[in-house]
Amino acid sequence: MNKSEEMFDIYDEKMKWLGTAPRSEVHAKGLWHRTFQCWIVSLGGQKPELLLQLRHPGKDLFPNLLDISCAGHLGAGETTEEGVRELEEELGLTVDFSEFISCGMFAEEDIISEDLIDREFCHVFIYRCDQSLHHYTLQADEVCGLFAVSAEGLERLVHQETNQLAASGYKMSLNGRLAETSMFLTIDDLVPHPVAYFDLVFGTLKENGLFK
Repeated sequence: MNKSEEMFDIYDEKMKWLGTAPRSEVHAKGLWHRTFQCWIVSLGGQKPELLLQLRHPGKDLFPNLLDISCAGHLGAGETTEEGVRELEEELGLTVDFSEFISCGMFAEEDIISEDLIDREFCHVFIYRCDQSLHHYTLQADEVCGLFAVSAEGLERLVHQETNQLAASGYKMSLNGRLAETSMFLTIDDLVPHPVAYFDLVFGTLKENGLFK
C-alpha cells in the first residue's frame, strides 16, 4: 500500500461496518464502500438542465465518459455531510449541506474486470445552481469538461426512447485551457449507471418541483 493512498470504510452487503482498507484493495476485491454524489440542476434557461462532468482520461474507473455533476469517495471516518467538500474541490462551489436535496442511498455494483470491481453505497443528492458553466472552476486532474444537457432529454436517453442527446459546454484542450464545445452524446458516452439509479434522481427532481 502506498503511504499516501486513500483509506475507505468498508462494509458488508447490508451496510454493516467491517473496518477500513486502502483504495486499491477496495477496488481489487470488490469491497463495499461509500460515495458522495451530487447532481446539479440549472433552471436558468427555458427548461431544466443537468450538468455532466467529463471524467479525466487518467481515472481508473470509466475514463473519458460523462458522469454525475460531482462525485467522490468518502474517506475512512468521513461523514456524508463532509462529502460537500467534493463540490469545492471539483467545481469550485462552496455549498452548505442544508442546501442539498437528498435522493437517498443507492447500492451500485460495477464489475469492470476480474481485479477491478466497484461496489458502492452511493449517497445521492441534488443541488440547484443556475450559474453559467464558465463560472465553474474545474479540478484539472479529476474533471476535464463540463456539459449541460436537457433533463428531459437525459431521462429519455437512459430509457432508450431516443438514441442521442445534444450537450453543450466546455472541454479541456491540449494546452490546459477550457474550450467551448458542443456534441451529440449517446448512451455509450455515459458511465453505465442502472436505469433504477437515474429513476431515483429524476423522481426526486419531480417530487421537488424541479422537473416535470
